[in-house]
Amino acid sequence: MKVNIDISNCFLKTERLIIRPWKNSDLDDLYEYAKVDGVGQMAGWMPHKSKEESSKILSMFIEGKETFALEYNGKVIGSIGIEQYDEDVIPEFINKKGREIGYVLSKEYWGMGLMPEAVKAVIDYCFNEVGLDLLICCHFIDNNQSKRVQEKCGFKHYKFIEKDSKYGSTHDKWLSILERK
Repeated sequence: MKVNIDISNCFLKTERLIIRPWKNSDLDDLYEYAKVDGVGQMAGWMPHKSKEESSKILSMFIEGKETFALEYNGKVIGSIGIEQYDEDVIPEFINKKGREIGYVLSKEYWGMGLMPEAVKAVIDYCFNEVGLDLLICCHFIDNNQSKRVQEKCGFKHYKFIEKDSKYGSTHDKWLSILERK
């Protein structure tokens, strides 16, 4: 069941991160990691070609009120979105309140355990503050980093799906689910 969400006044803290709404002054940090080859493709989008492209995405994040900025040592290094999911893909959960988590992290910070730390905080927020019953998360079959994040956060593979990327190709993905206990 679709649930509205508004993170515009939500600030989460972990041991090393501040997880907060995006602001216009984050543009340079967003562009810095979004332009790097290999970052966006892991999440289904191409590297940003200009600061103007990043500015449009930043405006979408701010206006949408469902995507967090991940701040580490005063710098934004990634994002986590809590988006509506396609209920046609898992109609068996139509009566549960759910959302889909998606995330991206600057290549410079891969392998430091920051994304599982952030995702766990967002999971806690979704279940304990928003009152969701379940979260889904997907990863491309060959994206082992994202697979590991999901495993560390308790997600379980649920079903294999094909998904169109934002750059026109179709990819095989695992859809994973985490239900509130």
